[in-house]
Amino acid sequence: MKYPLIGKLMALAAVVATLAMALGAVDGVSVERQRRQMEAQQSVADSLAASQTLLGPLLQRQCTESWSRIDGEGKAAKQVDEHRDFTQLLWPRKLQVRTRATVEPRYRGVFKVNGYLSRSTLTADWSTTALPAVASNGGRSKAQIRCEAATVAVALGDARGVRSAVILVDGKSMAVMPGSGMPANAHGLHAVVQDRESPDAPMHVEITLALAGTGSLAWAPIGDESTVQAESDWAHPSFAGRFLPILREVSAKGFEAQWQVSALATTAQQAVRAGGGFCELNDAGAGQQASAAAKTKSPCVDTFGVHFIDPVNSQVLSERAIKYGLLFVVLTFVCVALVEVIRQLRVHPVQYLLVGCALTVFFLLLLSLGEHVSFGVAYFCASTACTALLTFYGCHLLRGVRHGLAFGATIAGLYGALFALLQLEQTALVLGSILLFAVIAAVMVATRRVDWYALAQQLQQAPASQEAGAVEGAPA
Repeated sequence: MKYPLIGKLMALAAVVATLAMALGAVDGVSVERQRRQMEAQQSVADSLAASQTLLGPLLQRQCTESWSRIDGEGKAAKQVDEHRDFTQLLWPRKLQVRTRATVEPRYRGVFKVNGYLSRSTLTADWSTTALPAVASNGGRSKAQIRCEAATVAVALGDARGVRSAVILVDGKSMAVMPGSGMPANAHGLHAVVQDRESPDAPMHVEITLALAGTGSLAWAPIGDESTVQAESDWAHPSFAGRFLPILREVSAKGFEAQWQVSALATTAQQAVRAGGGFCELNDAGAGQQASAAAKTKSPCVDTFGVHFIDPVNSQVLSERAIKYGLLFVVLTFVCVALVEVIRQLRVHPVQYLLVGCALTVFFLLLLSLGEHVSFGVAYFCASTACTALLTFYGCHLLRGVRHGLAFGATIAGLYGALFALLQLEQTALVLGSILLFAVIAAVMVATRRVDWYALAQQLQQAPASQEAGAVEGAPA
């Protein structure tokens, strides 16, 4: 070729493009494994319990209004009996919730799912239990209104997670029955309030609830003043929903958080009265509903809570590692090219391709091993195997054991830097940028005295010299 340098650069570009496609295929495998992880999470949620949301306690009673009307005139007139059913609600003046959640991992095959068991104490106080007077619908003078006994109700995201429940009304234990009595959020439990000396006197309710779930735990602020205190042994909480905690403390041993919400700051009471379902617990503002009532136009009930996320699981870290794959390959090629320039060696594009293949297989090893052992062990095994292979190959590629060992040390340093980046959540970008700057600076310093024009001329003259030698050596 007349311009061998350009030809080699084009060949290297083709090698990099091929490796980029290979890394894309590995990334596709990672996406597929994450899809399997989500299926495992759904399977555990279907068998154990889904994400939990606690709404209550509140007082409610079912009422029926009956009346008669005359249909028609004269002898054709007849009496028609009609009725309507409705629910009266009374919100607690003060609502206090104390929750302790213990994370209990579950497994589906090789996939880990974070389940939890929460133990909550819900305390509610009413200054009076006199439910609002019932006004006749349309002012019917002969309407009769009959109401059932008042009930204390708690709505849950998934009642299958209930392990135990005790309801005390003014210190007396009440019989706990299934169902919340709320059409939009029917899952839950309730107790009929009875045997009170003064039905309209202030009332104190205490509910002790053991509840299992997966993924997240949330609460709805339906009290005039709602206070929630939560603690857990999980060190990676993600607080979400319509309100963030006013106090929180996160450490390696777990977290503690406290929310305080006034009825003036939320529309939860109005949404419950309108038959709304729970708002989704997400970081985007939770404007959607998570229950069957989402299909209606009713507003959703404000919620807040915590996700028990696992930011350092093998699936997430492997995906993050693959995103650095192409940069990792390019930096390795830069190291080989530097030695090639400084020592005036000639490394064939096929040799670059083999080195890149070894680097690509590292990410596939990391992904597969990470499903069976911890990420640290998987990373150590995969990086050690690839570093040993590249060190052995480098000794022959760079024509010297010393240079091969230096090449292997460089690869090991890159693996170490990548592992450090993967362990960081907030400073990975800035440290990655600093590392890339340091590599570019090292290349510039190492090649500051290289005469690139002379190097290109030597590469162009080398094929001509080889052809001339071949002609001279040919038989006459």
